[in-house]
This record gives sequence, C-alpha cells and structure tokens, in this order.
Amino acid sequence: MRHIFSVLVNNRPRVLARVSSLLGQRNFNIESISVGQSEEKDLSRMIIVTSGDERTLNQLSKQLSKLIDVIEVRTITETTSVERELMLVRVAASPNVRMEIQGIIDPFRASVVDVGHDTMMLQATGDRAKLDTLTELLQPYGILEVARTGVIALNREFEKISLTTVI
Repeated sequence: MRHIFSVLVNNRPRVLARVSSLLGQRNFNIESISVGQSEEKDLSRMIIVTSGDERTLNQLSKQLSKLIDVIEVRTITETTSVERELMLVRVAASPNVRMEIQGIIDPFRASVVDVGHDTMMLQATGDRAKLDTLTELLQPYGILEVARTGVIALNREFEKISLTTVI
C-alpha cells in the first residue's frame, strides 16, 4: 500500500541522512522524497512516499517521530490531500511534428520551455497518473530524457490530519 508522510524537521545538516537511514534500516524503499523550506524559516518539510502494510507504516511513523530534529509526522491520505509533481521531459521533435506534440500536451496544461533543432523540452505538473499518461502519449515521438521532482502534498483540511507530535 502506498503511503505518504509529511515530516516537519529542523533545517540542519544530516537530518535528511538520519531520516533516509531509518527507512533503509527498516527495509523501506523510498519511492519519492521532496524536501524544502516550510512555513517556518528554520524548519523544512519532507514529503516521503513509501509502501508497506498499515501496521508497519504506523510503526515507521512512530520511529520517525523519535528521531532528533523531527518536530512532527503527518500521515497524508490520497483522498484528503492535494498531490503534485513537476516533470521536465525532452522529446525528439523535428519541426514537422511540433504542432502535433503541442496538441498532445495542451489538454494536460503542459508547456514548452525550450526548443532545440530537433527536440522540445516540456514542463508539466500534476498527480502521478496524469504525468504517467502524458509520458505514455509522448513515447512514440521518442523521449530522450525525463526528470521528475517527486511528490509534494498537503492535506485539504487541517482538522483531518493524523498527527504524531514529538514533545
């Protein structure tokens, strides 16, 4: 089962290493991790996507909460949150197929951010399914390179958050 944690941490060296080490020691694969400054200047928010059964993930949440520099751990569910990823994709695009590619990306609200002699670089944001679908549609043109940020997410309503706070 896919699971998303929002982990608020002190913005200090080695915090990311401690968090990722804990997941590795517990044999969790990190499907996605995004880290950036939070609403507080000295705090960062980590969004971690991993998989496992409910019992194991609850245990992981408790163990994350015990780490030094972890302020709080939130469980984010897909039904009560907004998730987004950013994707850049370079696709083979000779001048005679560029309008065709533009027609494919328009419904996805993707944009062209760079054009080369025989390539286009596209930018798209959305949930995982949307970006996966766009990638599949661009595949016949020849995808040369893809970079994705990983998931970022926030709960829709603060009251519905499952919260474990470190004291």
